[in-house]
Amino acid sequence: MALLRSFLADESAATAIEYCLIATGVALAIVTVVNNTGSALLNSKFNSISAATK
Repeated sequence: MALLRSFLADESAATAIEYCLIATGVALAIVTVVNNTGSALLNSKFNSISAATK
């Protein structure tokens, strides 16, 4: 019973999970921003190349 109590009272894994959730949120935000910005830049670049070749 004491082993079970010590296992349930151990919060070191909870801290690791919190850091993992924070890192996942930051990574998701970075991917979203880069994806939106990258596609906008890519489209404008292709449009300018297309206009220059006409």
